Amino acid sequence: MVDLFIQQMVRQLVGGSGPPTAFLTPAGDPGLLGPDSMPWEVHADFMSMMIGGISSLVLQALHPGALAGVWDHSSFRTDLQGRLGRTAFFIAATTYGPTAMANQMIDKVNRIHGHITGTDEFGKPYSASDPHLLNWVHLTETSSFMRAYLRYRNPDLASAEIDRYFVEMRCIGNRLGAIDLPSTALATDQAIAAYLPELHYGERARAIVTLLDEYPSSLHSRPFVRLVSKAGFLNLPDWAYPLIDRKVPSAFERNAVQSAINLIAKPVRKALQNGVAAHSYRRIYGLNSNKGKSHAAEH
Repeated sequence: MVDLFIQQMVRQLVGGSGPPTAFLTPAGDPGLLGPDSMPWEVHADFMSMMIGGISSLVLQALHPGALAGVWDHSSFRTDLQGRLGRTAFFIAATTYGPTAMANQMIDKVNRIHGHITGTDEFGKPYSASDPHLLNWVHLTETSSFMRAYLRYRNPDLASAEIDRYFVEMRCIGNRLGAIDLPSTALATDQAIAAYLPELHYGERARAIVTLLDEYPSSLHSRPFVRLVSKAGFLNLPDWAYPLIDRKVPSAFERNAVQSAINLIAKPVRKALQNGVAAHSYRRIYGLNSNKGKSHAAEH
């Protein structure tokens, strides 16, 4: 009963229904990254992925060119859950999906990006296929996921493993049209810093930030959704707060939210232990494989 309630709350955030059986076949197919990759480990944790996802969307909204494509060609403002659900499925498919599924999702996104053009709020032309904008989306996404994973799931992850995550995620970014992506956490932060003069917190960005800050939810799931949203905003890098007219969070505020997330994370992880990652391990190691079972249980 508790598991069902938690699953319903999760659907308030990203939608979805039923077990992800499409990830069970074809047997033995490792997909684009493989089960020993760091993205398989990091992306398996729903809590840190949702927290990182929200902070990455805030950061992406601060770039007028990246925001313009969403503003002009997306259902983000009217169907936030649907948009995040599609994004979550893309990440799941490219991380865990069999090779054909992953390639189909990448090809689909590239086709869509090819038709997304226009002018941003300053009248500057943009294209969703522009490597400069694609790099910004990739950099903010991967750094946000890793920052949340380190804070809420595995703060003791070795620096070499952290860097390996960024190396392996370049595979997906490059396939989407990003170029010259960094291969370390430090280089990722430096690449993000180079974009700071281009960022702008105008009326459009404020609307997106407000929407994420007041994430729509039903009454029964509102405490959970608001907590995850709050954690997402606390997952921003310190340089972002003055830009969005907010104070840098205090250590007390961060620790209070982290304690609340840690409290709810255990039942959430238990309720979702038969999710995409578990199904994908079964695809590779077999339904009765001890290795597959142990990996699924860990995540």
